[in-house]
Amino acid sequence: MHRQLLYGALTGIACLALFVIGVFIIQHYKYPQTKITTTFLETNKTIVKKLPDAIKKQLNDASPSATFRVPILMYHYVENIQNPKDKLRVELNVPPAVFEQQVVTLKDAGYTFMTAKELGEVLDGKMALPEKPILLTFDDGHWDFETDVLPILEKYHIKATSYVISGFIGGSDFMTPQELQEVINSGLVDVGAHTVHHLSLARLPLNTVENEVDQSKTWLEQNYHIKVVSFAYPNGSFDQQAIQVVKADGFSTAVSTVPGIAQNQTNRFFLYRLRPGYRTGQTLLTWLSQNYFAAY
Repeated sequence: MHRQLLYGALTGIACLALFVIGVFIIQHYKYPQTKITTTFLETNKTIVKKLPDAIKKQLNDASPSATFRVPILMYHYVENIQNPKDKLRVELNVPPAVFEQQVVTLKDAGYTFMTAKELGEVLDGKMALPEKPILLTFDDGHWDFETDVLPILEKYHIKATSYVISGFIGGSDFMTPQELQEVINSGLVDVGAHTVHHLSLARLPLNTVENEVDQSKTWLEQNYHIKVVSFAYPNGSFDQQAIQVVKADGFSTAVSTVPGIAQNQTNRFFLYRLRPGYRTGQTLLTWLSQNYFAAY
């Protein structure tokens, strides 16, 4: 009798263990991006929770010129994907034809395309904000920026900002040094830094954050003889320490993945951005008109 009870208990424990392991495997391998996204949101949860009241207070107290309605659109891949099993690529991709339609929509609607450098100058009071401003930003420095994005920028003669992972240039999924030089030579692209190794910066040791931020800026400036003044946090991961390092390193702005459109001095080192997805035409314009405060 005791043996049967013991056997039954052990069997139950074994089944429970198998169930837990099975759930873990399904979540980890079938839904990896869900897990990654949750981690990114949790990384910024503390600082993000503190933003709304501060932003609203400044909007209430500041003069009309202190806060600007500037949509900053965020892209990663712009290509015709060959491998549909590359889930992360599929999730972050906007096909070139869709991107071109977005550009046409915005241009026809009277939007003025700016760079992150120019937005910094607006925040510094060195430049007037153009009518209906908008920024196109591209993270990582993938090869398709040169092959698919640049021709569209040149076709419509519009500006953009490319945030480059300096340590990945020349890698199989990234622009070669020569391609990056062609992008710079176009005169349409402001190149920003995106760290050396694409590390999530929140809660990292100070010296690691300093090396990732400073060396990415220094490498781009020394190798391409440009001034790098804007930064993008890898995976949208930042904390107060990362902000201070970016400020101390001489950047004028930094972009986050916090959704919203209102840009000002309070958030100039974690500027809000929006993912346009596949929106085009009136759908895109209506969506932009409905965004203002950061969404939490």
